[in-house]
Amino acid sequence: MSNLPQLLQSFNVSSADVEKATAFQRKYGGQLEQILVSMGSLSSEILPEIYAKLLSLPTLDEEQISDWVLPEQAKAMPVAALTEKGWLPFKVDDTGWLFITIAPLNKDAQEIVTGLGIDCKLLITNPEQFNKLAAIAQQHDDNAPVGELTSIEEARLRELASEAPTVNLLNALITKALRQRASDMHIEPLQGRGKVRFRIDGVLQDIDTIPAGLVLPVTTRLKILSNMDIAEKRRPQDGKIEMRIGGIELDIRVSALPLNDGESVVMRFLRKDAIRYDMEVLGIAADIEAKILQDIKTTAGVVLLTGPTGSGKTTSLYTFLNKLNTPGVKIITLEDPVEYQLDGINQVQVQADIGFDFAAGLRSIVRQDPDIIMLGEIRDKETAGIAMQSALTGHLVFSTVHTNDAPSAYTRLLDLGVEEFLLNAALVSIVAQRLVRRLCPDCAKPADDAQALAERYQLQHYADMLKLNKIF
Repeated sequence: MSNLPQLLQSFNVSSADVEKATAFQRKYGGQLEQILVSMGSLSSEILPEIYAKLLSLPTLDEEQISDWVLPEQAKAMPVAALTEKGWLPFKVDDTGWLFITIAPLNKDAQEIVTGLGIDCKLLITNPEQFNKLAAIAQQHDDNAPVGELTSIEEARLRELASEAPTVNLLNALITKALRQRASDMHIEPLQGRGKVRFRIDGVLQDIDTIPAGLVLPVTTRLKILSNMDIAEKRRPQDGKIEMRIGGIELDIRVSALPLNDGESVVMRFLRKDAIRYDMEVLGIAADIEAKILQDIKTTAGVVLLTGPTGSGKTTSLYTFLNKLNTPGVKIITLEDPVEYQLDGINQVQVQADIGFDFAAGLRSIVRQDPDIIMLGEIRDKETAGIAMQSALTGHLVFSTVHTNDAPSAYTRLLDLGVEEFLLNAALVSIVAQRLVRRLCPDCAKPADDAQALAERYQLQHYADMLKLNKIF
């Protein structure tokens, strides 16, 4: 294969592109010519000609495929698996088997054929001819999977998603996101390529660009791992991946959204080892913490947390529940999704697609004899009403509302249609919170007028509490 770079240059591929693809190959693996196709430096239509010259193999003529059917002897072979790898048994005679292929260098296909113990010769074909014959073979293959692969294109997509460059690139991006403490990773279509952005400390940052030919394989791999339908590109989909990278256990929430020029895929990283559910690490002022502890230790009522998306409401709720989690109480949560597993607490996942929403779940939970109930979010009048009624019948209920401050949460519940007398009777506390953005440790500089800034932004109380003598 040492003459491949020279051969590629004869097909007008620049030496700079070959060097770039070679560097990518060293880092992520894969086949050089396929990487060049992914980069847009080489057309996939001329790959058959390249393979034919590189390996000195004959090509398939159109006349050879008229009235073709899958040989009877081939039905004992894993034809579907071979087709996924770009190989197809074409003819057999006294000299052995003849396979057509669009991927003569595919090692998986080579291993399958070797395992079958047969001698074969290869015939290079183009993707159009291969797909046509593969579709005919699928109709005549008694062992073809039913309902798994609806088309040759889908089979090829699964193949691309499992190839080394795709796998290694995605793993490298996830590892990089973890190292940079990213909470989310966005993969968005951009002029045929893929733009990668990380959300770090609440701010999106441009990180990398995915070559055009790898965007679809990478997003397809994410959809496969999160049990989405890879053939569905018209409707939004959600899924979940559980994986372990570098000793870190991860839950990854995946969302795919169809756009005009492709799909936007967003991953939210939930590290199982990253959060301590301890009041001491929340950074709450001592006087406010004392008030919260007093409120959450009541026997009945509603405690609400409010704040913008991503402000840490769920983490605070889990911390409160962890504080109350003793052998003498039964705690049930109703969440969408269940973000972290808590020992000793019964956690329920909302399944809206089967009619098991927050309201339906809450009606079921109250029959489970709980002492404490946690609702992931109050979204509608019915859920809010049941939560208030549950509080008035002796349950302590925790939940969240999406508003910017505590007074707005009260107004929001009134807007949902909750009676004011119910709110006044059931509400124990409303806690509004924000996350303070971290400063860059390399570029932050102490302020010269720290005392004036502390007074201006009313920070002196927190500076004293945290024993800080500098403001950055």
